[in-house]
Amino acid sequence: MSARAKRIGCIAFTRAGERLANVVMATLMSGALAADPDEPWSHSVTGCYGEGHESLSAWTATHFSSDDALLFVGSTGIAVRAIAAHVRAKTSDPAVLVMDEGGHWVVSLLSGHIGGANRLATLIAAAAGATPVITTATDNRGLWAVDTWATRSGLAIPNPHAIKAVSGKLLAGGTVRVWADEGVRLDGAPPAGVELTHDAHEADVVASPWAVPAASQGALRLVPRCVSVGVGCRRNTPEAALEHGWVGAAQLGGRTLDERAVVSVGSIDLKAHEPGLLEFCARHGWTLETWPAERLRQVPGSFTASAFVSSVTGVDNVCERAALVGGGRLVVPKRAGGGTTFALAQRPVRYSFD
Repeated sequence: MSARAKRIGCIAFTRAGERLANVVMATLMSGALAADPDEPWSHSVTGCYGEGHESLSAWTATHFSSDDALLFVGSTGIAVRAIAAHVRAKTSDPAVLVMDEGGHWVVSLLSGHIGGANRLATLIAAAAGATPVITTATDNRGLWAVDTWATRSGLAIPNPHAIKAVSGKLLAGGTVRVWADEGVRLDGAPPAGVELTHDAHEADVVASPWAVPAASQGALRLVPRCVSVGVGCRRNTPEAALEHGWVGAAQLGGRTLDERAVVSVGSIDLKAHEPGLLEFCARHGWTLETWPAERLRQVPGSFTASAFVSSVTGVDNVCERAALVGGGRLVVPKRAGGGTTFALAQRPVRYSFD
């Protein structure tokens, strides 16, 4: 599945600023932002000057809610006043940047780490021949910005309030300990002030698709998208029954799966239009993938076979095979109840500090 193109919305307040924005965006789209096919970008440039120009407040409201980044070509004061009513949270606000119309400075104004404004400021400045202005302490001290690293690595952050403690420890000269669960591999030399630990109890940062009871309550949690869910159900099984079955299936040794870890939900094609199953997936924000029995029979492994299921569907097990279509290892084998079956497979994932 191709990635959704990220969007940069630009607005300029003079003709010179609009010309600069168009040149810079063209340079970025053909250069730095075109280098990574897994993170495609698109852009728009609006000139906000003269009679009949677009309202700045309307432009900001639209682009703040729909775009991944906003670039104001003009004064910082204009940008601050424009976005003030829309700022909500560091985990959801877009990157906001300001560039003067002369192309001298590019300021990372909002969402420097998670939103990627610091990185964009550097790239835009390079394209414009400008100087990036970045004020986050970890970046200016050359320290590990855990939220930037996590976001660029595709890791979810369930408790972003804990970022402050991790950054504060590094800024104070302390050591941040990182623990990775089974199947989550961290490659490369850890950054200065960071070390890996095998003890979840002492970790400041925990990387796992599961809630880890052994981890410190104050630890920053990072969730990799690495768990595939296989599901089966009787015809016309209600959404509530599937929800109940899911709650029981998402448990492993006293640990609960974080739903942000789910990368796919699959079943047999006979269930492609099952109302309760589709409603269940929609409620969780998941897209149901289905495969024919022939494809499921090709999945290698040892499965909990059912002669009845085989007689109805043409395959001995639906949920376990569907969970493993994309590979990995079965971590929660078939769990049945209330007319539903669930299985969970975890795929190995690797992240690099380099």
